Amino acid sequence: MAQSSIEWTEMTWNPVTGCDKVSAGCKFCYAEVMARRLQAMGLEKYRDGFKITLQPDALHIPYSWKKSKVVFVNSMSDLFHPEIPLDYIKKVFRVMNETPQHKYQVLTKRAEILALYSNELDWTSNIWMGVSVENSKVLDRIQYLKSTGAKIKFLSCEPLLSALPKLELNGIDWVIVGGESGRGKIRPMRENWVLDIQQQCSDNKVPFFFKQWGGTNKKKSGRMLNGQTYDEMPAIPLEKQTI
Repeated sequence: MAQSSIEWTEMTWNPVTGCDKVSAGCKFCYAEVMARRLQAMGLEKYRDGFKITLQPDALHIPYSWKKSKVVFVNSMSDLFHPEIPLDYIKKVFRVMNETPQHKYQVLTKRAEILALYSNELDWTSNIWMGVSVENSKVLDRIQYLKSTGAKIKFLSCEPLLSALPKLELNGIDWVIVGGESGRGKIRPMRENWVLDIQQQCSDNKVPFFFKQWGGTNKKKSGRMLNGQTYDEMPAIPLEKQTI
């Protein structure tokens, strides 16, 4: 695990590493670049680079945290990658189930596998489940997410690559928006795309989090929208709280 600079979480936990590209949002994958770098540095955990690798030694880590954490699960992979066995996913969920003091944020682009496995998993309320929706071609991921038993459901529209004018936000608890960042020919995000999603969230009373404008220098680009910072987080109703 490691402290994270991602604005909407506190730390990362990677019981799996490695992935491969599945849609347009993967083009400039930061995790792939990081994995290759860590492999070159000789880190045993990344000996296979960005190939899917189970990391069972990491399963015990959340039990050692003394204070409550907000945790991004598998920042270096996708928990619902087809090469990850369901039995192992269940082990990851068991850790999250048994540590209700922590909030876990899980994000996938393999929404169809998520939906397929959903009934096999224990969806305690500390597990926030999200899908990436980077453009209008992957809107079906939202319906797959809605079909799951997750108590908190969210969308990550990052990198936002197109307008998303008719998001189906009924049953969605949180929306994150961000532009593409990194080196190379970064695909720009238009302001009107962001403003439209923010308005949709406002109209539907869905918390909205604007992560960044992105670009080759994301710190310089900042994360102000409409002259303000949007840091809204899911409001967890009493019936969704872990008892």
